[in-house]
Amino acid sequence: MTPIDSSSILAGWQAMLPTLVVVVVAVIAMAADLISRKPDADATVAVGVLGLAGAVAVSAALWGSEPVAGLSGTLRLDRFALFFAMLACLSALLTISLSIEYVREQPIAAGDYYTLVLLATTGMILMAAAADLVVVFLALEVMSVAVYVLAGMLRGDLRSNEAALKYFLLGAFASAFLLYGIALVYGATGSTRLDALASAVREGPDALLLVGIALVLVGLAFKVALAPFHAWTPDVYEGAPTTVTVFMAVGVKAAGFAALARLATAALEPTPAWEPMLWTLAALTMTIGNAAALVQTSVKRMLAYSSIAHAGYAAVGLVAGGAEGGAALLFYLVVYTFMNVGAFGVLLALARRGEPGERLADLAGVGLRHPILGIAMTVCMLSLAGMPLTAGFAGKFYLFSAALDAGHVGLVVVAVVNSLVSVAYYLGVLVPMYMADGERALEPPASRPWLLGTIVVAVAVTLLIGLDPSGPLAIAQSAYLSLAR
Repeated sequence: MTPIDSSSILAGWQAMLPTLVVVVVAVIAMAADLISRKPDADATVAVGVLGLAGAVAVSAALWGSEPVAGLSGTLRLDRFALFFAMLACLSALLTISLSIEYVREQPIAAGDYYTLVLLATTGMILMAAAADLVVVFLALEVMSVAVYVLAGMLRGDLRSNEAALKYFLLGAFASAFLLYGIALVYGATGSTRLDALASAVREGPDALLLVGIALVLVGLAFKVALAPFHAWTPDVYEGAPTTVTVFMAVGVKAAGFAALARLATAALEPTPAWEPMLWTLAALTMTIGNAAALVQTSVKRMLAYSSIAHAGYAAVGLVAGGAEGGAALLFYLVVYTFMNVGAFGVLLALARRGEPGERLADLAGVGLRHPILGIAMTVCMLSLAGMPLTAGFAGKFYLFSAALDAGHVGLVVVAVVNSLVSVAYYLGVLVPMYMADGERALEPPASRPWLLGTIVVAVAVTLLIGLDPSGPLAIAQSAYLSLAR
């Protein structure tokens, strides 16, 4: 009889610890919603916020520990996984705080909404820790199914219904590519583990393996909206509830890049043949996203195309590779989270019941009538454009520097030109805010304290990271370096 290895069992539990915390919190949130006397009581909010904060605390406490492989090596809890666990929980926390007043105002079942946010977060955490392609697929589906439902939470809104259906159908199609790619990788290597995949790549991949990896990349590229797999993004982002759009823009994208970065380290960096493909994807994504954003009159749709462009910028880190490129990618994902939360938060503040307030004309005069919202949107737009003294500038500087050091001068030129182009539509948001008259009545920002507080936090962090990016960059470097250990 084979003796039970208690150390491997403990390692398995430790590798799943951040995920388990959020899963338990999701179950408690469902129970709190069931026993609550009021259908839209704040019990699930309190449970969700405390649980996510606890998951962040657990991840921070495990930061100094040695990497642990659990569940027969299919999960790896290293600083990279812990970094994304904290980022996923932070994205969920910001989404929940943006949602509190929004959910009260909209015909949304609060308990279902917050529980789905928590369940999607578990998938994000697992994606970052997955050391096996099958686990990547399962984590992706856990995250995606929850987000499909979240996108359609406004059941009486045709745009929301269309967003959910389109995201589900195209997401299922992308998942089929991913699953077929995993099957080809297994056929070529006899394993779906990333370490076995890396060994096969180093020994010289055959055509079957290369096709399998390419299909896996297609599935993941869909989730992060890399061109030409980006077509779903504008319609889904525009039609989904705005708080869900925030969650997709920051949390889902970060989880997708986490899986891509781990795959790149295992299977792509040793093979120079992938470099031209990633180079092309990054350049194409930036260009398409920025070109389409220039002609938008809906700020929400413009931010959707902007998110496509920023996926292209983030992909520059994958192309650069190495410690510098990887650290720059992780740093940029943090920066991108706060910039977008602030911008979408202002859009939420401009909305009224039955009136989204998402068009450029709806911003007329807001900067003068509501200075807090005007300053917040100004900081976020300038940061997204990459202006100095903002977090966006620091993020782009590190990405482009890493690409230059790796010899990708042409890609950096494309990225800089695209950044200059983006200034036009970001400033296009600010012009009506300060240079046009508007009489559209808005609710005072102070009447939504959770929303206002979240906007202020997002803007403050955007400015603080811009003024001193050294601390977050050091954390990002430590996280990425753990992949190679």
